Amino acid sequence: MTQFIALPTPSPLLVVVSGPSGVGKDATLKRMQARNMPFHFLVTTTTRERRSSEVEGIDYHFASQEEFQTKLERGEFLEHAKVYGNLYGNSRSEIEAALARGTDVLMRIDVQGAATIRTRVDGAIFIFLYSTLQELETRLRARKTESETALRVRLDRAALEMQELAHFDYCLPNHDTHLERTVDDIIAIMRAEKLKTHPNRVTFK
Repeated sequence: MTQFIALPTPSPLLVVVSGPSGVGKDATLKRMQARNMPFHFLVTTTTRERRSSEVEGIDYHFASQEEFQTKLERGEFLEHAKVYGNLYGNSRSEIEAALARGTDVLMRIDVQGAATIRTRVDGAIFIFLYSTLQELETRLRARKTESETALRVRLDRAALEMQELAHFDYCLPNHDTHLERTVDDIIAIMRAEKLKTHPNRVTFK
């Protein structure tokens, strides 16, 4: 008689994609969305001014300082941070609802926010995107959204954030000509995580 081994059912994943400013976090996840991957993309709430190319509810939820503070006081954010003078927060209830449906959740977040998630969630997968400082500078200048002083602040911080990659589960190069490869690598990581003998299970602390 053939015997079958009962394998564990993979749980939905919480994948945190992080890295320094200008590394291509937004572009990477947008490319994944364009492939119609079956995941829930967590949209961050921010007080930052909307850029001309951004769409409310797609790129970010744009909120006033007062609106953000109200959400914060209600305990709606799993994590929040002040980055370059602007506030950013990610909804805990939105993550929990997607995971409860059995849907993988992908969120893009800065290194500071990733560190906070690490202290509040067990079982999340942390992916660090990195590039050369020269590429980061080229991308940031192409945005034309910062003054020269603000640009130098971002680049100085990026150099420090690069040193945090040792705290991540995976580190992926995201050079200008490698976006498709980066997306392929993230998809491969998610598949591999679901094939683990002892898969991660997301729990909130």
